[in-house]
Amino acid sequence: MRMRAAVLALLFVCLSAAAFAQPRVPTPQASPQASVSETIGITEIAVDYHRPAVNKRKIWGGLVAYDVPWRAGANEATTISFSTPVKVEGQPLPAGRYSLFMIPTSSQWTVVFNKFADGWGTYSYDPAEDALRVQVTPQPADLQERLSYSFEDLTDNSGTLALRWEKLRVPVKIEVDLKSTVMPAVRAALRSGKHWDQGAYTEAARFAMRQNDLDSALEWASRAVEIAPDSSNTRLKANVLEKRGDAKGAAELRERAKTYPVSEWGSLNPGFMLQNDKKYDEAAAWFNNYTATHPQSWRAFASLGAVYAEKGDWTKAKESWDKAMSVAPTYSEKVEVQDSINSAGAEAK
Repeated sequence: MRMRAAVLALLFVCLSAAAFAQPRVPTPQASPQASVSETIGITEIAVDYHRPAVNKRKIWGGLVAYDVPWRAGANEATTISFSTPVKVEGQPLPAGRYSLFMIPTSSQWTVVFNKFADGWGTYSYDPAEDALRVQVTPQPADLQERLSYSFEDLTDNSGTLALRWEKLRVPVKIEVDLKSTVMPAVRAALRSGKHWDQGAYTEAARFAMRQNDLDSALEWASRAVEIAPDSSNTRLKANVLEKRGDAKGAAELRERAKTYPVSEWGSLNPGFMLQNDKKYDEAAAWFNNYTATHPQSWRAFASLGAVYAEKGDWTKAKESWDKAMSVAPTYSEKVEVQDSINSAGAEAK
């Protein structure tokens, strides 16, 4: 009997806790839940928090005490996540999800990123689990009734996460290393579905140039020219060579670029965009119209075959690929058509 009573008592406590944690009916919360996110480079950053109100109270040094950890919001601990490694106030922080705490004083604040991200307020906070602590300086600001977070002062590789509440702004600078985060993602994309996409190689080469990675820029620009040379990617390769000190090679490529008409890849781009958006009927209609006026375009027929394959219409896909094979003028171009067929066949399995 005692065992049964103990079990019933425990069950009552659990049910009571659950009832306390969840409102019985949907009513407004005193501190509503909120979230804010931003992408810097390719790094996704997200903050989840609750928004207490000033409500005519003394906040700093009052409701929020000085010199003790604060949950930087209300209710559950505020959390922040990073999809790649970042730097916070110049200090490295690995990718991951963290509790965000702050230790305010009348002048300098300590911002804390803690590895345990599932606590309630600061009750489970353990300084031994801190991943990073940084110092920031709060700034006077216009009155903000409810606490908020926002991303401000954004550049290609940095931004400021700003907490605003009462008459204070607390800025936290976040930076990402574009070369170490973007370049691996670019290489992975070029090894997968973009392997035959000269536009992807061109875009990758331009990014590598902006990062002053001239070896990668030359590799990718050369690949774009190899797949489908046109005036744009040829001039791009010339620019890379010039930056590497090869003025003669750059001049030769610029002269060659003058001889190219508008790239066929560029002409086919509207169809590719419809295909990428999974608008297969519209894409098929577009490529059919194009092949009607460009009956020798093996790329258009091969692309039409890929669209029909993605639709699951294998009869029309085979007809389009057979036509692509018949008009492809060289062995290497026939190989590209066969690669398209093989890729679609593998995906069908």
